This record gives sequence, C-alpha cells and structure tokens, in this order.
Amino acid sequence: MTDAAVTTVDTGARRVSRRVAVNAPAAEIFALIADPHRHAELDGSGTVRDVPVKGPHTLTVGDRFTVGMRQFGLPYSITSVVTGLEPDRLVEWRHPLGHHWRWELAETTPGVTEVTETFDYSTARSPRVMELLGYPGKNAHGITETLGALARRFAG
Repeated sequence: MTDAAVTTVDTGARRVSRRVAVNAPAAEIFALIADPHRHAELDGSGTVRDVPVKGPHTLTVGDRFTVGMRQFGLPYSITSVVTGLEPDRLVEWRHPLGHHWRWELAETTPGVTEVTETFDYSTARSPRVMELLGYPGKNAHGITETLGALARRFAG
C-alpha cells in the first residue's frame, strides 16, 4: 500500500497542481478519467452534478462533452473540448472560459500510479479575474479532495 498523501507540484505560473500515488494500474484510472460520464464519481469539489452527460464515453482529441455543474447553489452546464489524450497517460480538456484541466498518469511500479491533476488558468480569457474570484485556492482544495478520494477508492 502506498502513502495516499496529496502533495503540491510546481508546474509553473497560473497553474495549480497536486499529485497522489494510487494503488491501481494507470489503465484502470485512465478509464475513469477519460469517461466524462463518470466525472461525478471523481469530483471532490462538489461542483460536478450527477446528471446525464452529453458526449462520448471514450474520449478522443477534439471531442466535446457537456456536464452538469453547480456553483453558488446554481445549476448550469458546460461544454468542454478535449485538447490532449494519450492512453493510460494523459487526459486534458479546455473549459469554455479558456482554462484547461489536465490529468497526468505515470505508473511508477506495477499497480501503483502517480496521478497529477492540474488546473491551468494561464490560458484563461481572464486569468486575473480568476485570481480575484479566488479560483486558484478553491480549485486547489477541490483537486486535493478529488485526489484523496481517488486514492481511497483504490486503497483496499
């Protein structure tokens, strides 16, 4: 069993990244992350709603998918575009406001995978507004909760 501590990773300016070791093969984790219909199972931020998702179950670069969200008590939907995908290694999508969510997987030993999730707002239309609204801190907390839950999911 690996240590399920979530750590901070410096990935550059206007990027919030956290990493955790998960007791599962990269392929198993990738299958969960690369299926937007399962994102509510992953979410530790409390913003992804468990409602029907529009889009494919198996993503490829250029695919669009729509998920239900809730923030400040208000439900809404967003459509994201897949911008990066490498089987068992990488899933990335662009939010409508221009920022990216990126998941990187590295199987360090058979059955143990380092998972890094990044909120990259360096590409956002208004990164300064995101900072003023506190999104880097809010998303750091959400990522930490998400990765902790992911590690616990595979801990047994």
